[in-house]
Amino acid sequence: RTAMSLKEARQEDKRRTDDEDSVSEQQPAATQEGEKGNGHPKTEANLGRRPRPPSTTHPEAEVAEEEEEEDMRSTKAVVVMSKAGEGVPRQRHVVILGGGIQGTSAAYQLAKRGCGCTIVELEGIGSAASGKAGGFLARDWGDGPTSALHTESFRMHKELAEELGLETFREIDTLSVASGRGQKGLGMRSWLDGDIAQAKLLDSNTAQVTPLEITTKLAEAAQEKGCEVVLGRAKGIKFSEVGEDLKAEAVRVELADGKGEELIRCTDVLVAMGVWSTLVAPWFGLPDESWPITGIKSTHVIWRNSGGKREAVVREPAALFCSQEQNGTHLELYPRSNGDLYACGIGGSDYVEDRNRLAEGGDCGTPSSVRADMSRVAAATESAGKLSSLLKEAPEHVGACMRPCPPDALPFMGKIDGCCNAFLSSGHNCWGICWAPVCGLLMAELILDGQTSSIDLRPFSPSRFLPRAQRGKRGRKKVDLDVGEQW
Repeated sequence: RTAMSLKEARQEDKRRTDDEDSVSEQQPAATQEGEKGNGHPKTEANLGRRPRPPSTTHPEAEVAEEEEEEDMRSTKAVVVMSKAGEGVPRQRHVVILGGGIQGTSAAYQLAKRGCGCTIVELEGIGSAASGKAGGFLARDWGDGPTSALHTESFRMHKELAEELGLETFREIDTLSVASGRGQKGLGMRSWLDGDIAQAKLLDSNTAQVTPLEITTKLAEAAQEKGCEVVLGRAKGIKFSEVGEDLKAEAVRVELADGKGEELIRCTDVLVAMGVWSTLVAPWFGLPDESWPITGIKSTHVIWRNSGGKREAVVREPAALFCSQEQNGTHLELYPRSNGDLYACGIGGSDYVEDRNRLAEGGDCGTPSSVRADMSRVAAATESAGKLSSLLKEAPEHVGACMRPCPPDALPFMGKIDGCCNAFLSSGHNCWGICWAPVCGLLMAELILDGQTSSIDLRPFSPSRFLPRAQRGKRGRKKVDLDVGEQW
C-alpha cells in the first residue's frame, strides 16, 4: 500500500472492519481505490495527475511487528519518526541506488555533511563502467553547460587525490597522433618509437586516474563517516503522498546471495545506476522513455607493465588520441601510473537501446554480463603496434563496459518530476569519471539544501524530453572539436 506504513496498514484494516457498515455511506477514499496504485479517478485521472506507480511494499501487510522494527534498523543511521505520526524523519538518510562513481561521490559529499546514507549496489562498488573506464580528465574540454562541470571537477580531482590518498592520479599531457610513414622520433615520447606521421601537443591541462581506485576510495571514505553499502537488487520504492507529489519512504531490496528482502527506510532517494537508471522511471509513475539513455557497449584492452617492460610509460606519460584507421579503430590510449596502457576506441561498439536487454535476465542486465567483442582485439593490437614496439604483442587484459549516453550527450541531474524527495544523477556519457567530483557535490547540495551553490542544473533536468540525436556527435569534444571516437 503506497500511502501507509505496515503498522498503519494493519490499523486501517482494523478500522475498516469495525466501521464496514458505515463505509458504504461515505465518499470512497483515494487510498481505497488506489491500493493497487491506480488512484481514484476523481482525485488523479480527472485532475490530470499522473497515476501513482504500483505499490512496491511487501505484498503481505500482516507481518509481525518485530519484522517492521527490524526494517527500521536496516541502516546504520537510525531514522527517528515524529511523534505526531506523519512519518516524517527528523534525521536525513539518503538511499543511493548504484555503487558507481556518481553514487559514491554523492555518498562521500553527503557523509561529509553528516547525512546518513546507504548505497544499494547489485554486484560491487565500481563493478560497471566506473571500474572499467579509462579515467581521462580534461579541464577545458567542456562546451556551454558542461564547461563548468569540467573546470570545477578538474580542480576537485586534485583535492580529492590528496584527501583520499590516491596513488594513480597524475597530471599528464595529451597528444594527437597519427600513424603512417614518417621519421623516427616524431612521437614526442621515447616509447612512441613506431611509424609516426604526425604527433603534436593537444592539451597540457589534462590528467588521468584509475577509475576503480577513486570509486572505491570514495565509497570507503563515505563508509568511515557512517555510510552503509548493501549488496542486492533494488526492486521498487514504497511511496506516500504529499499534496500533489509522491514521497519516497523506503526502498525494497532483494539482498544478494539469497538472503531475502529488506525494506530500507529513507528521507530521500538518489538514482545513480548508469544506463540501468532508464529502467526505473516507471517506479515514479513516469513513462518508460522518460530518461532515454543508450548504453554504448564498447571493448577495451590493457597492456600490463608486467616485469617492468613498460617503465618508459611511467617516466614519460602522455594520453594519446589517434587518427582513425581503416580497420575501424580510433584509438584512445591512457597510460596509468603503474605503467599499464589502457586503450579504448577500438571500434565495434554496440548501441544498447532495447530495455529488455538491460532488464533482469537480459544480455546486458548486470555489469558482469556485459561482454567484450573479442573480434576487435586484433584490430586494436594492429593499430597500437604501429605506434610503439611495446604494443606489438597482444594485450594481457580484455574487457567491456557501457557508457550511459542520453540523446543530447548531457547528463540527467536533478529532482525527479512528481516526487518531492527523489533525485537522478545518470547519463554522464564518456565524462562520468571526469565530472564525478563536482556532480557528487551538486547532488548533495540539491538534496540537503534544495539548491546548488555553483552550477546551474537546469540544462541537465531529468524532465527534459528531447528528440533522439543522430549518432556521431556524442564522443569526446574539446569545446566544439570532435576528439577521438564519436557515437
